[in-house]
Amino acid sequence: MKKKKSGGGGANWMDTYGDMVTLLLCFFVLLYSMSTISEEKWRAIVTSFNPNATLTPTENSGNDGPLAEDIENPGQDTLEYQQESIDDMIEALFQRLESYTAAEGLESSIAVTMEGGKIYVKFSDTAFFAGDSYKLQPAAQEILSQVCMILDQAEDAIEEIRIEGHTAQQYDNRPNETWGDRQLAGNRAAMVATFLQDNSAIHPARICSVGWGQWHPIAKNDEENRWANRRVEMVITGRDLKTEMESWEQTLSQYTTTKEQPEEGQEPTSTQEP
Repeated sequence: MKKKKSGGGGANWMDTYGDMVTLLLCFFVLLYSMSTISEEKWRAIVTSFNPNATLTPTENSGNDGPLAEDIENPGQDTLEYQQESIDDMIEALFQRLESYTAAEGLESSIAVTMEGGKIYVKFSDTAFFAGDSYKLQPAAQEILSQVCMILDQAEDAIEEIRIEGHTAQQYDNRPNETWGDRQLAGNRAAMVATFLQDNSAIHPARICSVGWGQWHPIAKNDEENRWANRRVEMVITGRDLKTEMESWEQTLSQYTTTKEQPEEGQEPTSTQEP
């Protein structure tokens, strides 16, 4: 028996497909025609639909219009917004340090102040060190561990953490022995800086230490007040985006500056004195 031939109409799908492609082409042509609008043609279209329509001219957002961008200082608003965000993070850091000190009852050992955008954290040497030693006591390590966790929350806003070591003048009639005084102050500051580097997320390049010795007292150097001069102080500085950008532009200009090339056949000139 002969097989029945399949019915016709197998190519009907091509008609539907062709219609769809035609519609898509018309759609993209319409989009292209709308991408650049002629003012005269637009007026003609509007008046064709509504002959009584009133066309009101508007200011352009660019060039000299009221919404024009600041071409001379592009991104200035963004920079100011970012700086405000950094300042808010430093303020929040100060408040968290202050709250931690009060909650733990450490006001006698830790003093937190803020001045000129910088945070000053003063640690009493009696709470951190024993006698003339520069090794951190266990209680000091616990305090610094909490401080590290607080600092990590403002990591992106911190420009520098400087640890300063201070001593007190032991005798009223003569200064301390230079080597021992500087060494003790410097070692104490270095111990705190090392602890921060090993236990916080702050980049090591942003942590530094200095030993001032007896030369930056904050109280009278008598038996009653001498203890206040023996301290380790943490100075936290927030980032200044404007200064960073100026420094970056200055560095970039040093690499992009090129010498004038001599014309063909002309020897290069020397700027050095013979």
